[in-house]
Amino acid sequence: MEIGSWQFLKKSSKCRARLGRLYVSRGIIDTPAFMPVGTQGSVKGVPMEFLKESKAQIILANSYHLYLRPGTQIVKKAGGIQKFNSWNKPMLTDSGGFQIFSLNDIRQIKEDGVQFKSHIDGSSHFFSPEKSMQVQKDIGADIIMCFDDCTPYPADYAYAKNSMELSLKWAARCKEEFYKDDSFKRQALFGIIQGSIYDDLRKISVESMQKIDFVGYAIGGLSVGEPKEYMHRILDNICPILPDNKARYLMGVGMPEDLWECVERGIDMFDCVIPTRNGRNGQVFTSEGKINIRNAEYREDFSPLDPNCDCPACKGYTKAYLNHLVRAQETLYLTLLSIHNIFFMLNLMEKIRASLANDAFFEEKTNFFKNYYSRI
Repeated sequence: MEIGSWQFLKKSSKCRARLGRLYVSRGIIDTPAFMPVGTQGSVKGVPMEFLKESKAQIILANSYHLYLRPGTQIVKKAGGIQKFNSWNKPMLTDSGGFQIFSLNDIRQIKEDGVQFKSHIDGSSHFFSPEKSMQVQKDIGADIIMCFDDCTPYPADYAYAKNSMELSLKWAARCKEEFYKDDSFKRQALFGIIQGSIYDDLRKISVESMQKIDFVGYAIGGLSVGEPKEYMHRILDNICPILPDNKARYLMGVGMPEDLWECVERGIDMFDCVIPTRNGRNGQVFTSEGKINIRNAEYREDFSPLDPNCDCPACKGYTKAYLNHLVRAQETLYLTLLSIHNIFFMLNLMEKIRASLANDAFFEEKTNFFKNYYSRI
């Protein structure tokens, strides 16, 4: 199989949800899949041993952050990001476009690339599509992303059109740079669909990206503050015109309810910082809904976080103890709650895949939401 190729296995008889397999240089990823985010090469607070126990198939790191610290030459000298962080399994790197987009006060977008200042020390740097490709080649992840201009929300039509067209130009340059050496033998390059909330711009982006031709396609700019109904409408419109035989990756989306809704519309891959970020704030996802473990109601609750979870936090600790850790600001809670949330998300994806294999997607979705919202 070609590196980055996606194999169709089964489709729901009632919607666009797909079961498949993605082939990368370090293994096979069953889709739909959720990727825990390790922005700086580390999933915050979670040792690799626990990540492997969670059955994570692939994790994500960010080129912008690794470029600034420790520097991509150090990562390359270590033998690539998987050896540097001891993961030794599939990884994906974001191009850095979203992080640079977030630096709107200290960056300047030009036709040839983006001039920006480091958030660490204020030093000046320049990322072009060619530079992003070289940085990601040095980092060595299995899947790398085109350098794009992430359109903010809200954005007027003219801004969104210019941004989308710039991303298309950069995508062509990324592909040309990517294939200048034998990187394609071990890495897969995905294009990124932009166009904000405008259906015609999204369609143009999809059609133009297919002409450039990538092994997989990501959908960007749908986790930047727009209402959920806009995201659903865009997916309803563009998934039917994306290639049936290639992976579809929705960037930055990962609430449990979003996974069901977006898989239903034909998405294969997700990533999001929510499991660890929310865990650090005391919010826990359970099969019976979201809870905030710092609340007083859990001070004398000696049950596990989730009776249907077998993660280290649920097997070894009670809500009362975790409530104590959060209130006492003992750093152990950061690890335990993050681990639980990651287990929850990955178990949820396993449940979704099983429902597709049995052609029971909507039955399982209904059961999930019935239990998930039972606390309301």
